Formats: sequence, C-alpha cells, structure tokens
Amino acid sequence: MDLTVTAYATYLAISVGLTVWVARTLSRNGRVFLADVLKGNEQLAEAVNHLLVVGFYLVNLGFVALYLKAAETVADTRRLVEALSYKLGVVLLVLGVLHLANVFVLNKIRRRGAMEREQVPSVAPQGWTETSPATGV
Repeated sequence: MDLTVTAYATYLAISVGLTVWVARTLSRNGRVFLADVLKGNEQLAEAVNHLLVVGFYLVNLGFVALYLKAAETVADTRRLVEALSYKLGVVLLVLGVLHLANVFVLNKIRRRGAMEREQVPSVAPQGWTETSPATGV
C-alpha cells in the first residue's frame, strides 16, 4: 500500500498547524517588544506586528508547499514516520531560524534607538560654567 498521500496530508496538517501556532505566539508576545523598539508608538507597533506576521505566514507556508514533494514513495509505516520526522524537522528549523532573524533585526533597531536616546541630554543646558584663570579648568 502506498502511504505517500497520507504522508503529504499529515505533513501539511502538522506544518500548517505549527506555522499558525508559532505566528500567533510571536504576534501576541511580540507586541510589547515592538512597542519598546518603536518608542511606545502602539499604533505603529501593531501595524509592524501585523506586517511581520503576514510575511512570516507567506515565507513559511511557501516553504512548506515547496518542500511537500517526497523523494520516494512511502511504502510502509516506518518510512512514513521517517519521512514525516525529516520534513517536520526541517520545517521547525526554518521556523526557528526565521524567528531568530526577526528578533536579531528588531534588537538591533532597539539598541540603535536606545543609543540615540542616551545622546540627548535629559535636561537642557541652563548656562555656562566659568573657568578658573589659574588652572584653565
């Protein structure tokens, strides 16, 4: 009995389910991080969050679809499990790498914003200090 179609259906169901779960988790928990990165602008953070989620879905579901084809027919249950574990492992690695890349880029933006905030004095200068003629200081 050829289990290739069963492997395809199982792979798609699990991969799409994982992609949706990861995207929802990242979206829900990423809002706070994005608000910090974008200096408290909640409306902009929500818009960027939505765009990141859409991009995440497009890239991951596109990869899942392209990676669907099996190299060989799945003839028995052992090969079915092996094929699924290999394909799902690759999908999980791609999901993880994309997540880490997003966090890395957002963290760089956040650090740049923090450095810019540190360069601006918290209180405007109120005058000049006289120098001492003897020391020049």
